[in-house]
Amino acid sequence: MSSLPRPIPAAQLVPEGEPRPAPVSYTITELAQEFEITPRAIRFYEDLGLLQPRREGRHRIYSHRDRTRLKLTLRGKRLGLPLQDIKQLVDMYETGTDTRPQLEAFIQVLRAHRRQLEQQLEDIRVTLEEIDEHEHKCRQLLEKSVNGVGGAGA
Repeated sequence: MSSLPRPIPAAQLVPEGEPRPAPVSYTITELAQEFEITPRAIRFYEDLGLLQPRREGRHRIYSHRDRTRLKLTLRGKRLGLPLQDIKQLVDMYETGTDTRPQLEAFIQVLRAHRRQLEQQLEDIRVTLEEIDEHEHKCRQLLEKSVNGVGGAGA
């Protein structure tokens, strides 16, 4: 048995109520659990160049930068943005302190996406109207067949 005292974990050194420092690095499993996605999704984003973990042997080590980029990527996905637009915006996020170009680009992406969604909404509305018409005609034909009008031989 060793007589040396056990080291206190760094997390316990922070006074209660104080924010704990973020880890300097993350594993793929930690990020997957935190963001409730699969490691495969994270590797996919890595293949697209959205994340650039360093390698230690076969292990991927993700930085705080990678975690932020993943968070921004997932926000863009929730908005329904295409991955190429997300990558452009995430890459701009790191280009310096002047946020004006980033915000203007983001507004343009959002406007284009809004137009696309509005068109899809209109297409859905038209399709639902067509379904209503066909359903109404089918019900009329069923009613006629039940009442003996216009049977199979008519």
